[in-house]
Amino acid sequence: MSIKDKVILLVEDNPDDEALAIRALKRNHISNEIVVAHDGVEALEYLFGTGAYAGRDLRFKPALVLLDLKLPRVDGIEVLRRLRENEHSRLLPVVILTTSSEEQDLLNSYSLGCNSYVRKPVDFLQFSEAVRQLGMYWLLMNEPPPI
Repeated sequence: MSIKDKVILLVEDNPDDEALAIRALKRNHISNEIVVAHDGVEALEYLFGTGAYAGRDLRFKPALVLLDLKLPRVDGIEVLRRLRENEHSRLLPVVILTTSSEEQDLLNSYSLGCNSYVRKPVDFLQFSEAVRQLGMYWLLMNEPPPI
């Protein structure tokens, strides 16, 4: 599987943050397919092949999940909990990408097994650099488990 075959699942309900993240990835020549889920339910449906994604080939897992915490319907903490409870998804790399500075969110995220917790910078250039570094590390440098 080449680097371009590795899908990024971006779970983001804010259209501006979604556009910024996609723009930052593209601007930094990260040309992987980006699947966007706009809330926790949509993310879980994609990850587990249910609902709108029923029949999706579950052998193809995202190489990286960028997960916001403050989501409608099902929040990011619950998405992370369900990912880690499931044998087929518990090892997926999950980076929390959020504006939350609440200590409890940080503690809950790490307690549930997130791989990294990144606060979204407000400035586009800083945000772009943060996304570039995330992409470079998680898609090129990191050696994922054989899942």
